[in-house]
Amino acid sequence: MEIPVSTGIEGVVAEPTVEAQVFPSGEEKYAPPVLRYGLRMFGKPPPFSRRQWRVFGIAATAGFFDNYDRALISLALKQIQKGLGIAEARLGAMLSTIRLGYLLSLMITPFADVFGRRRLLLYTIFGYTIFTGLSALAPSQAYFVSCQILARAFAGAEGTVALVILTEEVEAGVRGWAVGYLGALTAVGYGLAAGVFAFVNVMPFGWRGLYAIALVPLVLIIPLRRTLPESQRFEREKLGGVRPTNVMQPLAALFRSYPGRLSMLISVQFLAQMGGNSAGAFLPKYLQEAHHWGPGQVSSLFIFAGALGILGNIVAGRMSDRLGRRTMGGAFLFLAPVFAMLVFTTSSNWVILYWILQLFFDTASGTILAAYSAELFPTSYRTTAGSALAVAGTTGGALGLYLEGILYSVTGSHWIAIRYLTVFWMVSPIIVFAFFPETASRELEQISPEVAGAATPGAIR
Repeated sequence: MEIPVSTGIEGVVAEPTVEAQVFPSGEEKYAPPVLRYGLRMFGKPPPFSRRQWRVFGIAATAGFFDNYDRALISLALKQIQKGLGIAEARLGAMLSTIRLGYLLSLMITPFADVFGRRRLLLYTIFGYTIFTGLSALAPSQAYFVSCQILARAFAGAEGTVALVILTEEVEAGVRGWAVGYLGALTAVGYGLAAGVFAFVNVMPFGWRGLYAIALVPLVLIIPLRRTLPESQRFEREKLGGVRPTNVMQPLAALFRSYPGRLSMLISVQFLAQMGGNSAGAFLPKYLQEAHHWGPGQVSSLFIFAGALGILGNIVAGRMSDRLGRRTMGGAFLFLAPVFAMLVFTTSSNWVILYWILQLFFDTASGTILAAYSAELFPTSYRTTAGSALAVAGTTGGALGLYLEGILYSVTGSHWIAIRYLTVFWMVSPIIVFAFFPETASRELEQISPEVAGAATPGAIR
């Protein structure tokens, strides 16, 4: 059957502005002052309604603290290694094992397709916050890794659910833009981690104090229970009887309904993370050991140069809305590994520029893949599909880190091993250019109808 689309969701805005507008449903569009004036560095914000801004703000806040946690394991790797007595040759295996925690998110996210996005988002925020905070008490490597695995499971589910809620609430003409804004603002969490990392040598309890700060989001749970709305699309499917009744149904539909799309996304994400994850994980260690930087210098790079790099989210969102997801996604996926190779090759301060460009293109390609993950699958299992993409990236990243350990034992250099791995990263844009469909500015129901209504006119196969 064809799923009806309310006018409150399907309006397309070709040229967004910040002035108040009236949506066909009668809901006024406006930009809050903090966004209208405080974020002009990112360009004009999308013309969302008050409800859409509330969803956007909650998703961005949750992602902010999630990224803070993710950044710590890379920034403080040298200090964690020393504090827990981890052997040099075991670093890659440890990071690989921790990343496998994202695989568990595939067991969590289907609940959002059954019981709702709102409820699961609250539970996942609570889960990743608790286990990140417990990491500060780690007496051993095994305890630390266990806490981090569980934190990654909830964090992966949280990121997927937040993205799906936002994607389902905004109009087709600014969907890429919204995903880009979300990526840029949540990436500021890396900046916070970098800022506090500068004081790791003087902070009480050192790297453990950094993880204790991650408990702050617990204070968000109570107000979020009152202000976070449920996705309109989920509510509509619930009323229409399309919603799955158990967690196995979304998983089964994911592999049965659009296997070609699933294979394309999984392949690209797997290869990109297999080739690129080690580069991100070892960068702070590389700067401190190969370039002899101190923690303060590393923090400065992440804060100031990183602020330029994360603009890739905004640029990717806008350009993919206007020029197409496939063209921009393939181009960004090609350029990111090129500059990653240069980062781990140069011995001069050109490393700063190379890293900014690598981060720019990496975040840009990530924005487009995130948009694709939400656009290419129906509402009844959209969060499950997003989690599958995260699982593919986790598996590829974990394998890449494992291979880095093997290559290190052969070459005697982490940096040479990382350069070899970027070859896998460079294969991913070929798949995008050759097989991905174009989804920009098309309604979700047209791009990815439920299988029973797959004959919807104009649907992308």
